[in-house]
Amino acid sequence: MTSQRTRDRLINRLKEQGIDDQRVLDVMGRTPRHIFLDEALSHRAYEDSALPIGYQQTLSQPYIVALMTQLLLSVGERTRVLEVGTGSGYQTAILAQLVTRVYTVERILPLQEKARERMRTLGLSNVHMKHADGGMGWEDRGPYDGIIVTAAPEQIPVALKEQLGEGGVLVIPVGDSRGQSLQLLKKQNGELEEVSITPVMFVPLLEGIVGR
Repeated sequence: MTSQRTRDRLINRLKEQGIDDQRVLDVMGRTPRHIFLDEALSHRAYEDSALPIGYQQTLSQPYIVALMTQLLLSVGERTRVLEVGTGSGYQTAILAQLVTRVYTVERILPLQEKARERMRTLGLSNVHMKHADGGMGWEDRGPYDGIIVTAAPEQIPVALKEQLGEGGVLVIPVGDSRGQSLQLLKKQNGELEEVSITPVMFVPLLEGIVGR
C-alpha cells in the first residue's frame, strides 16, 4: 500500500490525466497520502478518488489536488499562499513543499488538530494554522500571491478577492449541489480575470460557522 511502486502508479495516472508540472508530480510522489486518512481507509489512499475524513468532509482526489496546485503555480512561483479549508492537511502538505509559507484556515477544530500533528510528522514548519470561518480568509496575514479554496461557495467571497495581492491567483470551486466549476482568477492592475477550468464536486463552503 505504501510502497514507492504504489505511489509511482498514482503519478503515472496523473500524467495521463494531463498533470505536467514536474514539481507537483515529484512532491505528490514522495508525500505519504495514507497518513492523512484513518487506518480503516488507508488502503485506499492511492486511488484517484475522494475519501471521507469525518465531519462530512472529504480528502480530495489526487487529480484535483494536483490540478489545483498546478494552476496555482502556472503563472510563476508563489511565496505567500492562503488555503481555505485545511481538512486532512494533505493539500496543505503538498503546498508547503512548493511555496515559501502556507496560511491555512479550518472551521472544524478536530480536523485542524489532526492536520497539525501530520505537519509535525512530515517536518513541515512553514505552515501557519488558524481556527476560523474560511470565507473570511485570514486578512491580517495577507495579501497573498496565491489562494486555494477546498470547499465550494455559491459565490466567491468578497473577502478572498480583497486578500488576493496584485499578480496573485485564486483557485476555487464555485457552485452548489446542482453543479460546480473550478475557477481560476488572476489579479492584474487591480482587476480580476476569471477562467472556468473544469466541472468539479466539492463539499460546500459553510460561512459563519466555526465548529468545535
